Amino acid sequence: MNLNNRIKLSVMMFLEFFIWGAWFVTLGTFLGSNLSATGAETGSVFSTQSWGAIIAPFIIGLIADRYFNAEKILGILHIVGAILMYQMYNATDISVFYPYVLGYMILFMPTLALVNSVSFNQMKDPEKEFSSIRVFGTIGWIVAGLLISFVFHWDSPEGITAGLLKNTFMMAGVSSLILGLFSFALPATPPKVAKGEKISINEILGLDALKLLKDKNFAIFFISSILICIPLAFYYQNAGVFLADIKVTNPTGKMAIGQISEALFLLAIPVFFAKYGFKKTILVGMLAWAVRYVLFAYGNASDLSFMLIIGIALHGVCYDFFFVSGQIYTNSKAGEKFKSSAQGMITLATYGVGMLIGFKVAGLVTDMYKSDGITDWKMIWIIPAVIAVVVFLLFTVLFNEKKKIEPTVV
Repeated sequence: MNLNNRIKLSVMMFLEFFIWGAWFVTLGTFLGSNLSATGAETGSVFSTQSWGAIIAPFIIGLIADRYFNAEKILGILHIVGAILMYQMYNATDISVFYPYVLGYMILFMPTLALVNSVSFNQMKDPEKEFSSIRVFGTIGWIVAGLLISFVFHWDSPEGITAGLLKNTFMMAGVSSLILGLFSFALPATPPKVAKGEKISINEILGLDALKLLKDKNFAIFFISSILICIPLAFYYQNAGVFLADIKVTNPTGKMAIGQISEALFLLAIPVFFAKYGFKKTILVGMLAWAVRYVLFAYGNASDLSFMLIIGIALHGVCYDFFFVSGQIYTNSKAGEKFKSSAQGMITLATYGVGMLIGFKVAGLVTDMYKSDGITDWKMIWIIPAVIAVVVFLLFTVLFNEKKKIEPTVV
C-alpha cells in the first residue's frame, strides 16, 4: 500500500470512530438531563444501535456488495447522517429525538463494515497491515472523549446543567459531513458481487451458518454470547450517566481509558489464547464483567475513585477476551465455506438480538431503582454482575471442548 492511501485510510478510520465517540458515550447523560428521559426511554434510544446492526447486513449485502462502490456509499451515508445529527442537536423532546437517532443508527452501523471493506481492498496482507490502520479509529474515539471533557467541559456539572451536551451532536454532525465529503477521495472499492449474480437472504444475514448450532459446544457459545450482551448493555447505557451523577470529574475523558485498554489487550489475545486456550480466555472475559460491575457498585468519586478507574480499564479484558476470542473461535469452527456467514450470524446475535434484549433489561432495571430523582446505582450494577456470574458458571459447566484452537486473525 502506498503512503498516500495509508494516510487516507488512517484519516477515514480516525473520523469514523471520532464521530461515534463524539456523542454515544454521553448519550445517556444527555437523554436524562436535556430530554428528561426515563430508563425505559433511554433503553429504547440505545437499542437503535441494535436495530441498525440488524438492518446493516441488508444495506451491505443488497446494495454495497452489488451495485455501488463502497467508498461512495460511505460518503452518502455520512452526509445524510450529518443532517440527522443536526436534527438531533435541535430536538427538545424524546418523541422528536427518537426517529432521528433510529434513522441515524440504521445508516451508521453499515459504515463500520464499509470502512473495513475500503481498507481491506487496498491491502496485500490484511493480517499485518489492518491493525496499524484500525488503531487510528481507537485514537479517534479517545480524542473525542478528551475534547468533550478537557477542552470543552460539556460533561462537567455546570456544562450538563447548562444543557451543553447537545453540542456533542453538532461536533459529530460536522465530522460526519467532513468524512462524507472526504469519502469520495478514498481509493475505489468496487462491488464484490458481479451484476446478475444471485445472493440469498440467508447468505446476507449469515443464516447459512446456523448448521454450526448442531455442535453442542458452539450452541453453548452462541447462547452465552447473546446472554453476556445483557450486562454489556448496562455499561453502554449507564456508565456515562453513572459517572456524571456521582460527580466524577471529566467522566467522558476518563472513559477513554477503556479504549486505551481495549487496544492494549488486543495485543495480548494471541499470547493468552495460545497459552490457556479458548475456554479459559473467554471465561476471563466473562468474569471481568462481573468484577467491573462490583467495582462500580462499591466505588465512589472520592476515596474509592480508583475502583471506578480500574472498572473502566477492565474494558479491554471484558471486550477483547470475550468478543475477539469469540470471533476467533467462530472462524475456526466455520470452515472456509461459512466463515463470512458465521461472523455475520454472531454479529447479528450479539449486537442485534443480545444488545436489544440488554438495553431493554437495563432500561427497566434503571427505572426500578430510581425514585424521586435518586438512583440506587449499587443495585443497578449488582444485577448485571450477577447475570455475568450466571453466564460464567453455565459456560464453565456446559462447554467441554478439548480441541486446541489456533489464534488466527479474523
